[in-house]
Amino acid sequence: MNYIVLDLEWNQSDTGEEPEVKIMPFEIIDIGAIKLNENRAMIDEYNQLVKPVVYRHMHKITGNLIHLHMKDLEKGKAFPEMMREFLDWCGEDFIFCTWGPLDLYELQRNMHYYEMEPLSGKPIRFLDIQKLFSIAYEDKKSRRSLEYAIDYLKIEKDIPFHRAFSDAYYTAQILTVLEESVLANYSIDTYILPRTRQEEVHVLFQDYMKYISREFPDKQKAMEDREVISTKCYLCHKNLRKKIRWFTPNGKHYYSVSVCPVHGYMKSKIRIRKSERNQVFVIKTSKFISEEGYQKMIQKRSQAREHRKSKKQ
Repeated sequence: MNYIVLDLEWNQSDTGEEPEVKIMPFEIIDIGAIKLNENRAMIDEYNQLVKPVVYRHMHKITGNLIHLHMKDLEKGKAFPEMMREFLDWCGEDFIFCTWGPLDLYELQRNMHYYEMEPLSGKPIRFLDIQKLFSIAYEDKKSRRSLEYAIDYLKIEKDIPFHRAFSDAYYTAQILTVLEESVLANYSIDTYILPRTRQEEVHVLFQDYMKYISREFPDKQKAMEDREVISTKCYLCHKNLRKKIRWFTPNGKHYYSVSVCPVHGYMKSKIRIRKSERNQVFVIKTSKFISEEGYQKMIQKRSQAREHRKSKKQ
């Protein structure tokens, strides 16, 4: 299996000049990629400007960051032509790798705008190198800039940042130094969602469980679904008694704590997300916590109740 380390630059509506196209708010104008073999040795590269169709004015912030002008992009290839060429270059057996979770999602949005066949009919596994850097070297929660990570690892900065190819190159450099065990913590892109209950995603990682649901018409329907609100021990697969029932501090995130007689307290978190079809889906994570973590959740529930009371008053 090869690794395709991908980076994109995109343009967007320049306020006052042209309206935003809702199905493609970010138009890809530059793509860079590095191909690594199964041993994570660099074996090939891809770099291409993309001729814009939707946004014909360069957003000021984008232009200042990437130092590209519209006249430069006129030399680029049309997106469908570039995309077919790029996928041919990727080959058959590979996994995408990106710095952060956005590039793969926006790539698929652009493909959908041009009515191209999707990359997959289900959620795509990929490696978020930004997340993996945090897992390997920090607290698993931080999300650092690419340049910070390069400086931290003392990797030579021999080309400028903020162009697609250079950022793909630096991301690939970081990938080559990560421990093999860290790569097990893959991410799942949710541009394409499970279509049925049978296709829903259940993944067990080293210290937590992740569930991705199919779409629901609204949040209420999602929170009525048995699988969404279930709390099973992901180690012994038993239904657990809830010590703290589902509550929400903000209407978007829901929390509960259950107890397994064998493995202890298990905290579950539900995030309600909007889908591309203006419906909702759920990402649920479950993880075992300590007594201290349980007490923090009691406090969090109390704060949520106080917040609701103050809003009613």
